[in-house]
Amino acid sequence: MEVASLTVTVSNNFNHLVTGLDRHHFEIYEDKVKQEISFFSDADDPINMGIVFDVSGSIKGKLDRARDALKFFIQTSHSDDDFFLVGFNQRANLLAEFTDGALAKNLTLVDPGGQTALYDAMYLGIEKVRWGRHNRNAILLISDGQDNSSRNAYGELGKLIKGAGVQIYCIGIVEMGGGAGGTLDMQGQAILEEIAQTTGGKAFFPRSGAELEDATTRIAVELRHQYNIGYYPTNVKRDGQWRKIRVNVKGPKGLSNLNVQHKEGYYAVAGKSER
Repeated sequence: MEVASLTVTVSNNFNHLVTGLDRHHFEIYEDKVKQEISFFSDADDPINMGIVFDVSGSIKGKLDRARDALKFFIQTSHSDDDFFLVGFNQRANLLAEFTDGALAKNLTLVDPGGQTALYDAMYLGIEKVRWGRHNRNAILLISDGQDNSSRNAYGELGKLIKGAGVQIYCIGIVEMGGGAGGTLDMQGQAILEEIAQTTGGKAFFPRSGAELEDATTRIAVELRHQYNIGYYPTNVKRDGQWRKIRVNVKGPKGLSNLNVQHKEGYYAVAGKSER
């Protein structure tokens, strides 16, 4: 029997992370059937972290801010995290192999230009991150959400994301300030939000340098204060069908109305352990 596992983030109504919960505070349902938790940890374990970074023409004028976001993120991450960097314009390229975080210098010589192959870049990032040495996988996508050059369609990417077991956080880089330039293309924003929600991550759309730093720091801190939960599904069929997951949290006295964030489910594929 293969274990199903997921990463769960818990926050209160003030958007503050809730730590220190125990196994008995959680209930897991797969396709509405309650499951017995067999593994539980809240340890601050290192992760395999892919950075997927937009260097297309649409990011021109925003690259310095996006590069700053990457620096803030790495500085706040676990010291043993392994990072790699994918840059993309009309093509997706691996700019840095797994390393300890010295990635920002790889972007200093990049001159943004060309079209945007966001979906192809995400394919590359998801495939690469699963080769890492740690048990947990996550991706930080820094982009404006536009795509006009990918060989892969968004529908294909969506299916890959749902079954990959990779938590994805998105930062939508917008024109700073107010007015007409302070918005992100609505379709691009919707795509980033959907990618994040499906995988149990979050999407942020900072409007200032301070908000950008806050968003990247928030993601790094959140990745270090999550709950890793595993269970053996009562439905043992590995028929490739989608299994929908729901997690309920019943906090101790004084902690109610908690917000729970996790991946939406997984495909029950033979020979594949969810992690």
